[in-house]
Amino acid sequence: MGFSRFGFAIGLRLTFILLSLGVTGLLLVTPGYPVAMFVALVVAVILATELFAYVAKTNREVTRFLDAARYADFGQRFEFSGLGAGFAELGETFTFILDRFRHNRNEQEAELRHLKALLEHVPVPLLSVRSSGQVTLWNNAARRLFGTDIVTRITDLAAYGRDIPARIESLQAGERILLTLHMENQDLSFSVGSSEISIAANTERLISLQNIQSELDVTQLQAWQDLVRVLTHEIMNSITPVSSLAKTAADLVQDVSDKIAGNNELVEELRDVKDAVDTVARRSDGLMKFVSSYRQLTRLPEPNRTRFLVADLFSDVARMAAVNWTDHEPGLTLTIEPDKLELVADRQMIEQVLINLLQNAYYAVADTDAGCIELIAKLNRRDHVTIEVLDNGSGIAPEIAERIFVPFYTTRKEGSGVGLALSRQLMIANGGSITFTNRDSGGARFALSF
Repeated sequence: MGFSRFGFAIGLRLTFILLSLGVTGLLLVTPGYPVAMFVALVVAVILATELFAYVAKTNREVTRFLDAARYADFGQRFEFSGLGAGFAELGETFTFILDRFRHNRNEQEAELRHLKALLEHVPVPLLSVRSSGQVTLWNNAARRLFGTDIVTRITDLAAYGRDIPARIESLQAGERILLTLHMENQDLSFSVGSSEISIAANTERLISLQNIQSELDVTQLQAWQDLVRVLTHEIMNSITPVSSLAKTAADLVQDVSDKIAGNNELVEELRDVKDAVDTVARRSDGLMKFVSSYRQLTRLPEPNRTRFLVADLFSDVARMAAVNWTDHEPGLTLTIEPDKLELVADRQMIEQVLINLLQNAYYAVADTDAGCIELIAKLNRRDHVTIEVLDNGSGIAPEIAERIFVPFYTTRKEGSGVGLALSRQLMIANGGSITFTNRDSGGARFALSF
C-alpha cells in the first residue's frame, strides 16, 4: 500500500511537470505571454527539482541502510515518516533488520568470548602450527610454559631440544608421542598430541603439550616405595631372629667360659667363638638400623602446606646447617629475588630437603681451598618459585649423576643413600621437583622447582 502511494505520488509529480512543460511550450509559440511562459517554466523546474529531491532522499536512506549493514553500524535509525507515501513502514523494517543484526552479532561475540575463556583456562598448553612453520600460542597454559621466550616459529622449539621441531613436524593427526623438553635446567616429559584443522583453504595442526612429569615422578616414587617396603619387610623378618640368636649365643658362650675358667686353652677357643658371635650380633644390629632408616621412605606424612617467606626459611636453614660444619666452614651466600618472595609448601619438609642439600654441598667443597656454597631463590620464566643450591666443588660424574636420586645408592662410605632419595620424595609430596646439573664453572647445582 505504501509503495502504491509512492508510485501515485511519483506519477502525479510527473503529470504536473509534463503539464507545466506543455503550458510552457504552448506559451512559447503564442506571442504576447512572455511572463506567463517564464512562470510556467519556473514551475516545471521547481516540480522537477522537488521530484529529484523526493527520490534522492529515499535513495540516500536506502544507501545509508546498506552501508550500516556492510560496516556493522548497528546504531543507525531510520525515520521515514516525513517522506509520506507509507515509508514509515520501510524505516521500521530497516531498523528492525539492523536490531536483529546487532542482536545476532552480540550473541556471536558472547559465545566467542565464552569459548576464548574456556580455551584460556584449559590446563593443557595448546599451540597451532601452520604449513609455513608459524606457531601460535592459544592459551595461558602455553604462554606460561614458555614464559618470556619468544616462540613464533617451529624452529624456535629447538631451544628445548635439538630434535623437537622435527618430531613435532612429523607428528601425524591423531598420533601421540612422548617428548622431553629441557626447560629451566631440568628435563620435563610431555605427552604430545596432534589434531588437524581445516578452515577454507587453510590447514593447521593443533598441538597439545600435557606435562606428565609429575605423574611419572609419582609413579616412580610409588614403585620405589613398594620395592623398599617389600625389601625392608623381608630383611627385617630374616635378620631379627639372627640378631636375637647371636646375642643369646654370645651370652651362652660367656656363661660356659665362666664355668671353665680354669681351662685356659678351652677358654681361649671360646673367646674366639664369642668374638665371632659378637661380630654377627653387631653386624645384625647395624643391618637392622640400616634397614630401619629406609622405612621413612615409605612413611612420609601428608604435607601441611602453609605460606611463608623464603627469607625466613633460608635464615633458619643456614643456622641449622652451620651447626654441623665443624671441620671447616665454607662461605655461604644467600640470595632472594624479590626480597619478599613467598612459598606455599610444608616448611619442615622443605627445611629437611635444604639441610640435606647443604650437607652434601659441604662435603663437596671439603677439599676445596676456597669453598663456596650459594643458596638462591627466584621466580623462573614461568613464574614458578625456584630454589637452587650451588657449590664450587668438583661436581658429579655423568654416569653417577643418573643414579644419585635412587634409594640405597651412595658414593660415600659413611653414606646411607637415603638423603637425596628422601629429598626427592619430599619435593614430590609438595607438588614440586628436584633436579641436578653440573655447573659450567665447576661444581654442582641442585634446583628445587615448585
